[in-house]
Amino acid sequence: MAYSTIPKSTSYFSTKLYTGNGSAQSITGVGFQPDWCWLKSRATANHRAFDAVRGATKAIYPSLSNAEGTSSAELNAFNSDGFTLGSEANVNANGVNFVSWNWKANGSGSANSDGTISSTVSVNTTSGFSIVKYTGNAVIGATVGHGLGVAPKMIIVKNLTSNSTDWVVYHEALGNTKRIKLNTTAAEETNAFWYDTTPTSSVWSMNDNGDGNANGPDYIAYCFAEKTGFSKFGSYTGNGSTDGTFVYTGFKPAWIMFKDLRSGQSWNMYDNKRSPINFVDERLRANLNGAEVQDTGSSDMDFVSNGFKLRNNWDQLNSSGQTIIYMAFGQPIVSTNGDIATAR
Repeated sequence: MAYSTIPKSTSYFSTKLYTGNGSAQSITGVGFQPDWCWLKSRATANHRAFDAVRGATKAIYPSLSNAEGTSSAELNAFNSDGFTLGSEANVNANGVNFVSWNWKANGSGSANSDGTISSTVSVNTTSGFSIVKYTGNAVIGATVGHGLGVAPKMIIVKNLTSNSTDWVVYHEALGNTKRIKLNTTAAEETNAFWYDTTPTSSVWSMNDNGDGNANGPDYIAYCFAEKTGFSKFGSYTGNGSTDGTFVYTGFKPAWIMFKDLRSGQSWNMYDNKRSPINFVDERLRANLNGAEVQDTGSSDMDFVSNGFKLRNNWDQLNSSGQTIIYMAFGQPIVSTNGDIATAR
C-alpha cells in the first residue's frame, strides 16, 4: 500500500466548476486560497491563467503565444476560498459554464538566489509545486532556483513580454535534451533549451533562448515535483485497443493532462468534476480555444482507485506503440496513518 504525506489532496489542488453571470462575482468552494488559477470556458474561448506572483489582474493564455495581458475585468482577486471575477466574457459570460483548476503555492513569493538568475518563488514543498518569476539574461547555461527542495519532474515556462513565444515544457520522460510546447500540437523536439542538463534539487538550467532566457524579458515558470499519493508525471505506451492500457499512479486521479509525442496531437485535459463518474469522457484541449468535447457512446477512460484505464482506441490517447506523456493529480483515500487505500 502506498503512503502519502498529503492526507487531504483538496487542500492543494481543486477543480471548481462555475456558471458565468456577466457581472462581478466571487467564486467560492475551491477549498483554499489559490495561487495559480487556470480558467477555461466550456464553450469556445481561449484558456486563461492567473497567479499570485504576477498578481491577480494579469492573464496569460496557455492556448496562445501572446504576452501577458492586464485587466481588472477578468480575475481580479484571490480569496480565502476562491477568487473574484469581473465581467469579461472569456471568464464570466452570462449563462456559460466554466471550469477552473486551482493549485496552492505560498502567496506572492519571496526572493530566491539559488541560481545565476535571481528569482521570486512561491513554493509549497508539501505538494511539490512552485511558481517562479525571473528576468532573462541570455547567458548560456544560466540557472534559476525553483525552491522545491527536490528535482522537478515537469516545468512549464512562458515569456511574459513577447507575443510570439511558446509555452515550453520540460518533462522527465523526455529528458534534458528535448522540449515540447504546451500551446501547439507540435511533436517533441531535440533542442538545447534546457542546456542538456537535468534539473537539480535547487535549480534548472537553460540556454540563451527567447522562449525562456532572452536578455531583458520577464518569465513565469510553473514547476512540479512528484509526491506519492498526490501527483504523478510519467509516460505510457498505447495499445490501440478498446481494452486499453492501464496506467498505475498510486492514487485515484482527479485531473490529468495528456500529450501524444507525435505532431498533430493535442494536450487533452480531463477532471473528476466535469466527469464525476466513469466514463471519463469530457475533454478540453490546452492548446486550443475549442469547446468541451464529449464522445457519444464510448468512454475515453476510467479513473480507478490506483490509476486510470483507457477504454478507447482513439489515437491521441491510445495509439498502438505510441508514447504519451501525462501529468496527474489525485484524490486519494488516506487513512489516519497516511496509507492510501487502493479499493473502494
